[in-house]
Amino acid sequence: MTPPATGEPPGVEPAAGDRLALAAITFDFGNTLVQVDRAGLRGVLDRTAEALVRRGSVADGDAFRRAWAVERDRQFRLEVPRLREVDLTERVRHVLAGLRGAPIPPSDDQPWDEAEVEPRVNRDEVAAAVETYSDAFVDLMSPLPDADPVLRAAAERGFRLGILSNWPLARTIDRYVDAHDWRPMLTAVVVSQTVGVIKPHPAIFAAAAAALDATPPALLHVGDDWAADVVGAHRAGWRIAYLRGHQGDTPLPTSEPDTTMRPDLELDRLAELLPHLAPIARRLGNPRLRPDGVS
Repeated sequence: MTPPATGEPPGVEPAAGDRLALAAITFDFGNTLVQVDRAGLRGVLDRTAEALVRRGSVADGDAFRRAWAVERDRQFRLEVPRLREVDLTERVRHVLAGLRGAPIPPSDDQPWDEAEVEPRVNRDEVAAAVETYSDAFVDLMSPLPDADPVLRAAAERGFRLGILSNWPLARTIDRYVDAHDWRPMLTAVVVSQTVGVIKPHPAIFAAAAAALDATPPALLHVGDDWAADVVGAHRAGWRIAYLRGHQGDTPLPTSEPDTTMRPDLELDRLAELLPHLAPIARRLGNPRLRPDGVS
């Protein structure tokens, strides 16, 4: 059994022949490693609104919150079906401009009139709002209980690890990784904003495979969303571990499981992953691990 420090629940381990022989594992970020629920994001948005009020950029914090939710949902409706990441900076610009009288598009078929937006906002206040939102996320959002012990246990066993996430601001994930001391366990952090497309697009899985210097089927992706994580990994030829029931009350785009495919693993807790991993007999190129696999 895995040592209790990993947080793994008691139970019978799979037979050795049933374990997955892997070189590298990627983890989704939101609702796989970090809980992203409405209550938590409300706190992040509250801090952002308060900062904008103090700055004089916004007179009514509640109006800002309402406009943010409307524009966020609009971005998701427009961009997710096209497998494009939403733009957080653009969201701030449009929300501020709308509060200052710019015509709000009456339907998704009509874009914002950027000629109306531009004179109503300035670059510095937009950048400050984005940074405040990013900092607040790092400060306020908690990792899921199994995240840290599972990352550490998998790294100690010699797997190359990465984060593979849809996220509108890559530096938020980078800051979160550093704040929680996950960087020593990770070989790669691959984020949709940087790649230019979201999961399930094959390009983001290809970018992660290249960053981890591994190829299917020696790659496993662990995630909580069926369309993005399970379907995306399957199409890329990866192994798949589906983390069930972790989306909860989230404003992020979600999807329901179907019967078109079966993941290699279905997990109720992240710690359940560990017994399914075949031991690595040699070091696999993680420069942060000594040859004995101990960080």
